[in-house]
Amino acid sequence: MRIRTLCLVASVLALPLGLAAQTATSKSGIADLKKVAPVTTCADLLRFDLSGPVGAKVTIKSATSVDDGLPAPYCRVLGTIDPAIQFEVRLPLNVWTQRFLETGCGGLCGNLNINVGRTDDCAPATNGEIAFASTDMGHSSGGAGGRGGGGGGDDNSWAVDNPQTRLDFGYRAEHVTAVAAKALINKFYGQGPKYSYFSGCSDGGREALMEAQRYPNDFNGIAAGAPAMNFVTQNTFYHGWNAMKNTGSDGQAILTADKLPILHKAVLDACDAIDGLKDGLISNPVACTFDPAVTICKDGQDPATCLTPAQANTAKEIYLGAHDAQGHKFVIGGPMPGSELNWAGVYVPQGNGPIFSANISLGTIKYLAYSKPLPATFQLNDFHFDQATFDAVKPMHAIYDATDPDLSKFAAAGGKLLLYHGWSDPHISPLNTVAYYTAMQKLLGEAKVSQFSRLFLFPGGAHCNGGDGPFDFPALSIIMNWVEGGVVPNEIIASHSPAGAGRGGRGGGRGGSGGGGRGPGGPGGPDAGAPAGGRGGRGGGAPQTPDRTMPIYPYPGVAAYKGTGDINNASSFERKQGPVVPAARLVWQGSGNYSAGYEKTEVPK
Repeated sequence: MRIRTLCLVASVLALPLGLAAQTATSKSGIADLKKVAPVTTCADLLRFDLSGPVGAKVTIKSATSVDDGLPAPYCRVLGTIDPAIQFEVRLPLNVWTQRFLETGCGGLCGNLNINVGRTDDCAPATNGEIAFASTDMGHSSGGAGGRGGGGGGDDNSWAVDNPQTRLDFGYRAEHVTAVAAKALINKFYGQGPKYSYFSGCSDGGREALMEAQRYPNDFNGIAAGAPAMNFVTQNTFYHGWNAMKNTGSDGQAILTADKLPILHKAVLDACDAIDGLKDGLISNPVACTFDPAVTICKDGQDPATCLTPAQANTAKEIYLGAHDAQGHKFVIGGPMPGSELNWAGVYVPQGNGPIFSANISLGTIKYLAYSKPLPATFQLNDFHFDQATFDAVKPMHAIYDATDPDLSKFAAAGGKLLLYHGWSDPHISPLNTVAYYTAMQKLLGEAKVSQFSRLFLFPGGAHCNGGDGPFDFPALSIIMNWVEGGVVPNEIIASHSPAGAGRGGRGGGRGGSGGGGRGPGGPGGPDAGAPAGGRGGRGGGAPQTPDRTMPIYPYPGVAAYKGTGDINNASSFERKQGPVVPAARLVWQGSGNYSAGYEKTEVPK
């Protein structure tokens, strides 16, 4: 099979800052697959019975040829898998190159959203040569949003008295959608896809891991970003704790957005230089020891330049994460030092708006976290951060969580897994992903894991996109090059664009949301929500020249400054063996979540 460079090689990026390209191996590029024409018409798919292959009743609602100004015309198929899983499949009419990509969605999903993010310079995606699919995860919810695998607001009543819908959201929807999509591909082109991929971030990252763990033969390559793998505790104890700790007795926020730059500066003053370079980024936040008390106003100090004791204490509790008086940790950790500016809009409200974390945690607690939904009158202050409550929500771990480290079947099938997480993610602590990768290594051995998986941690990276550090990189190119060209991703050149230049999701690539917010899960981001069929665009206006690039190496490798050269230029850095996160930092009440064989297929009684 010939090899050509259509997508970027994993460690090569067209760098506008004059950086020299370097390859990780002598191999490069993806497989040169011939274009395959349809053997039937789009309209004929309306009469195709998918129920047999899927194993459930499937209703094709429409099959329409679309030419809407995107790179290439396609056949758009909309359908339903019993009982209520909506799916969309897009099949290129003229230029299909035998590839299939299913995209995950953020929040609690609840809408169809083929959002192809991180595809820059990946020709099969940008030229419309890939068949795409997505699902609403089995329900429709106006509260679903692209915010950190969160609860999508308090509008999760779709889960009440509907255990099958909870199972569909937990693990089934993305699998049966993949089966349906592949059957449609086979019918339309007379053959199945040569390569199948899944890409998602936030809850989409959880969905990605669920596929690798429960259905190891569905996809050849999977990119899982900031995965909400500990879904139950993430959306109860993590967000609920942060919301409650930042709510005063008067119901108002204690720590406000205007104080976050003060807190962030103090963190940088304490920890920016511990990696040997004072550059506004903390490359190893685990090593950062910071006491928010240093920000408390001193006598005569302008209160606009410092924090009150209550605000400093709130910050301290947010860093610590949910715990009880005995020191038992109910989350693996809070947000990492350096993430403070990204707290705005999450557990620190912007303006006079509500605390976002309060909404997403309450919606999950009431309707999803327990085996049986709680009364509609339940309020967040009724939730107790103690061992009894932790034990009470633990049974649903077997349905929603994606923490099984035994990927031996996925590896045996030749699958490749790209894990990535921003160190400054405010929604999901990156320690979750570190703990998962560590558990894989412990169970399967480091050598075995290195054959099929890599973990990349991005200093200053926020949730799925944005942040202070270089966090733009072509994830789809990387996973395709690894699967098809054998290019092991030993280095990623990431870039950062100036504030306001937001890269946005490639909605115009396949119907995702437009806009270009750089905020967590913002419009156009890789986990953003969008109405079915929304076109969108690249977001954020015309592409801008990055103001910084940096090499990112597989964990625990880090980029070390060579001592000379522009600190905003990737060529000024080299790989250094970084510190492994101490085992003690990964110990919490849910440490046992990272074990094999816990999954169930029915909602616990």
